[in-house]
Amino acid sequence: MSTRIILPDFRNTPVVDQVGIEERVARFTTRSIKKASKMQGLKLTLSMIDLTTLEGKDTEGKVKQMCYKAAHLHDVIPGIPSVAAVCVYPTMVKTAKDALKGTSIKVASVSTAFPSGQSTREIKINDTKFAVENGADEIDMVISRGEFLKGNYNYVFDEIAEIKEACGPARLKVIFETGELSTLDNVRRASEIAMYAGADFIKTSTGKISPAATMPVTLVMLEAIRDYYYKTGRMVGMKPAGGISTAKAALHYLVMVKETLGGAWLSNEWFRFGASSLANDVLMQIAKETHGVYQSSDYFSKD
Repeated sequence: MSTRIILPDFRNTPVVDQVGIEERVARFTTRSIKKASKMQGLKLTLSMIDLTTLEGKDTEGKVKQMCYKAAHLHDVIPGIPSVAAVCVYPTMVKTAKDALKGTSIKVASVSTAFPSGQSTREIKINDTKFAVENGADEIDMVISRGEFLKGNYNYVFDEIAEIKEACGPARLKVIFETGELSTLDNVRRASEIAMYAGADFIKTSTGKISPAATMPVTLVMLEAIRDYYYKTGRMVGMKPAGGISTAKAALHYLVMVKETLGGAWLSNEWFRFGASSLANDVLMQIAKETHGVYQSSDYFSKD
């Protein structure tokens, strides 16, 4: 028998203790990681990356090249995993899907008038359906930040719920653009709205504005996921995106996930990095751990 989920009052979500959040984040960055665990963490990080190209100058050739890299990150070192997904505009979904045929790599597509979200509900739904019909496994939607900041929380909830329905079998990641939400209290509120509306993942940023992903913002979202899971029994994934460019930073994020949500979230089914530039730094660290010396960045493809 299914449990009926009672919606909370989104105007009265928990107040975030900013000082406490910053203190916990500081502790996560001081954890020491042994060599064997470090190598495991680096490979896990690679398997959680969504390689992304979301530019007006994107071409089919560029998308195909990125897809090749996604499946062949650094073949000279055995045991290197592929990334979790590639993320493209809806018009490039079919190209990516064809290029990744025969692999386990997912194709994600942004939708809902990414990155601004400034469009009509009808266009956003059609945008989503177009991507799914062309083969998208995952949809990364942006919320209407203007409506959220005006306090129209029911509008934001209904829009997410409608996009979730339009996704059909595809998983839905909901992007907040936390740099525009201004406060951690708003981040917590947006997290609850998205999860109760049916989000499969919650995601910090589009990567188009600064600040993007930060550890305090991500911790607030992880704690919202934890509390939602305790109330409903439903797991929701997390994707920090933008601003994470080093292997060291990525390992700090994994420590934070483990200590906040537990080991069940330490897989690419429930945690992703939206950080294409991160992949090469992780590869350089793996090469150093494997061979004892750093390799030049010229040995790794940029796209």
